[in-house]
Amino acid sequence: MENKDLIMALESLEREKNISRADTIKTIEDALISALRKHFGRTALLTAKIDPEVGTIEAYQTLVVTEEVTNPEVEISLEDAKKENPKIKVGQEIVITLNVEDFSRIAAQIAKQVLIQKVRGIERDNLYKEYKPREGEVVTGLVRRFSDKDIVVDLGKAEALLPYSEQIRKERYTHGGRIKAMIMRVLTQADFANMDIKADPALGRYKSAAYRLDKAQRGPYIILSRTSPEFLQSLMKVEIPELDEGIIEIKGIYRDPGIRAKVVVKSNDSKIDPIGTCVGMRGIRIRAVTNELSGEKIDLINFSDDISSTIINALSPAKVLSVKIKSHEEKKALAIVPDDQLAIAIGKDWQNIRLASRVCGWDIDVKSESQQKQQGQEESQLKQDVLSEVEGIGPKLAEVLIKAGFTTVEKLASVGVEHLATVQGVGEKTAEKIIEGAKKYLAEKENASQQPSEEAQNDNSEESK
Repeated sequence: MENKDLIMALESLEREKNISRADTIKTIEDALISALRKHFGRTALLTAKIDPEVGTIEAYQTLVVTEEVTNPEVEISLEDAKKENPKIKVGQEIVITLNVEDFSRIAAQIAKQVLIQKVRGIERDNLYKEYKPREGEVVTGLVRRFSDKDIVVDLGKAEALLPYSEQIRKERYTHGGRIKAMIMRVLTQADFANMDIKADPALGRYKSAAYRLDKAQRGPYIILSRTSPEFLQSLMKVEIPELDEGIIEIKGIYRDPGIRAKVVVKSNDSKIDPIGTCVGMRGIRIRAVTNELSGEKIDLINFSDDISSTIINALSPAKVLSVKIKSHEEKKALAIVPDDQLAIAIGKDWQNIRLASRVCGWDIDVKSESQQKQQGQEESQLKQDVLSEVEGIGPKLAEVLIKAGFTTVEKLASVGVEHLATVQGVGEKTAEKIIEGAKKYLAEKENASQQPSEEAQNDNSEESK
């Protein structure tokens, strides 16, 4: 390489690859020394120097002057040394200028390989620095190729990976087709090496996909997603300016990607309807988001602090008649819907009720009016049967007592005669008889439960004898 060519190459690397001239010169100098060592020996004291202004290359070897040379890699005879410096003496060091013309080509080849690796390393670092801050950003690229079920997407400056786990199942992608996705993660090889799969299971899926793409396993790996809730949120922000301005706030997104999503929205301005704003005139805003997600249905839910209202809203598009809280501690609730709304409330493969449960954080059970009425009748009949076993109570009287609120034998046994006599069709004498019968029923029941335990104790005592 001529001097001017070297200077031009240094300037080009510095300008296009952002590699400093000093780093490049150091790489070439090290490569020249490596080439010289193959001729002069591994222990030889060698130095190389490149003038960064004019591009001249010089190399030197340092030797110790001795009477008798035992190691020619680091020693030189006094006779040979005096050819370079007549005043040199034994024990002194002499620096000899080497002819590098024969080694320049070898050095250039070594330097080329080192520089290629260095350029690639710097490019990887630059890609990481550029794309890491862009996590959460929606980007558009071209389908470049397929790696098993994973897709390699060309983003222009870099290639990204859309793993199978982050694809919408019903979508079909074609080579060269445009694809929009969100930058989910930007990972390095070190991230995979130090990952904790238990803490972050997604990393395990990304690792296998990334290593199939990059056999050298150098990274960085730009992981895309079309299934994450954040991707849907980003798409909505593009179509609905009020979200970006903070007038409307998304409180939660729950997706079955490509099929249905439930988005909880809240308005920070009492004059603005969050659902109407998100839908847009004639549904134009939400339709644009749905189209990008291959027809994924989006249910917009008005945020509420009341759990009953939240459950009613979450079961949309089904109409809910009422909500019964079964247990606040266990977070269980029952929603009653019209008969023709039961299938809608449950959804295909229990999809709607499953998403609604995730929205609320409650275990939601859904029943139709007919089912609830039938269950109520069965429960009422069961209570009537139990009360009918009490002396003095027939089936009709049992029905009257249940309607009056006396649904258990325990209640009848603890009530006063005057109170029970207020029930229509029940006089004082009948009330006394019912109360006595209830107490007798409970006593017999208690004796019956104690008898097996006494028999068991007697059997144990006989066995011990």
